[in-house]
Amino acid sequence: MSSPSNQMDSEFQETMQDSIFSTPVTSTGVDVTFPPHPSTSTGKRKQPSEVWLHFSQQPNDKRRAACNYCGTLISRNGTSTMRTHLTRCSQYPGSEKNKRRKDGPFLQAAEGQVGSSIVSSPTVFKFDQDICRTELVRMFIAAELPFRFVENEAFRQFLSVLQPRFVVISRSTLRRDIEKMFVDEQVKLKRFMSKHCGRVCLTTDTWTSVQNYCYMSLTAHFIDDDWNLQKKIINFRKVTGHSGVVIANNVELFLNEWELSQVLTITVDNATSNDSAIDKLRNSFLPLNRVILNGEYLHMRCCSHILNLIVKEGMKEIDISILRIRNAVRYMKCSSKRFLKFLSYAESVHISYKGMLSLDTDTRWNSTYTMLEAAVQYEKVFVLYEARDSKFKKAMSKDNGKGVPTSADWDHVKSILPFLKIFHASTKRISGSYYVTSNVYMKEVFSIGKKNKAI
Repeated sequence: MSSPSNQMDSEFQETMQDSIFSTPVTSTGVDVTFPPHPSTSTGKRKQPSEVWLHFSQQPNDKRRAACNYCGTLISRNGTSTMRTHLTRCSQYPGSEKNKRRKDGPFLQAAEGQVGSSIVSSPTVFKFDQDICRTELVRMFIAAELPFRFVENEAFRQFLSVLQPRFVVISRSTLRRDIEKMFVDEQVKLKRFMSKHCGRVCLTTDTWTSVQNYCYMSLTAHFIDDDWNLQKKIINFRKVTGHSGVVIANNVELFLNEWELSQVLTITVDNATSNDSAIDKLRNSFLPLNRVILNGEYLHMRCCSHILNLIVKEGMKEIDISILRIRNAVRYMKCSSKRFLKFLSYAESVHISYKGMLSLDTDTRWNSTYTMLEAAVQYEKVFVLYEARDSKFKKAMSKDNGKGVPTSADWDHVKSILPFLKIFHASTKRISGSYYVTSNVYMKEVFSIGKKNKAI
């Protein structure tokens, strides 16, 4: 027969357990509200085990508790069984297996591997000089930073604070690393194309830089095994000239370097040298069976270039008007003081247009369209500037400036802008690089014809 004191202790323990397991469960465990504990001789209270944060009570079974992660029922007699279960629970985030899985992405990010997200604090930080160096090279390539930036004192100071153990490379080493990465990526791309590229469509272009050097690019378009359109620039080199023989020889050389033997089409602009280049390539490909239908459809003319020639021919009718407006825009933008005065005049005449003046590039008609579209919105401001600033009119009359824009010039530009807008929109759609455009060419051409008739 138990004594009254033992009965009281037993009742207290049962009351305390019922209180613990009747608390609500949150997403992170059990929100425990503890009942008052009897004071000990030292005045301290005994705290329950932390293992209860990972289990919750069962309303119909007070002898067992459910794991908050996997739902397994565990006996409530002591905490040892519960601790043992947590070490084996596949859903418990604190297990060694899940820790490695959870900390892995962070550690990869800490080691310099991109594409990872931080999900928890790392338990072990692992620094890798080679991985960080590789990512530094990738950053310079992606951001198109000059090589000398790697030796900038502020940049080096930032890296030293970020990771003192990282040894910053020199500009010469950076250049060598970029060249090595280029070769490695070229090998990967060649391996990919050998597996996924059947017949290839090529696009090539040549131009002369401001340093009077001739360059040539070659782009490959193909459909991979997953029916995705791929666009890869496979060559960008300095060449000796723009003649048809030079173009043909380089295209054939590039194809041999990439081991591409089957060609479907070659798209070029309408220069005479390209015609002779395609004829030479066709004669070279036919004996080797590298083209289909005897190369009859090998030569594809760039439809964007055709539209470009049409627009340039039409814009010759208002050359003088465009020249005057271009000079006026250049006058305003070449001095910050003038431009600020120009903006103040725009406010005084309540111009609601928020776009800014832009100067065009003579060889790109679409930039000329953008310049004219913005300039027309500020016609009143140019007229007001002419009336209030005598230097403006004098500057526009010098050299071949042909004077300030007249009202007839503005009328000519306004009349042609609706047509330029149609061609501008069609050129943007046809010039897309990451989707098929040959199937929309005829639709765009007929659409231009219909819209021009409506105007």
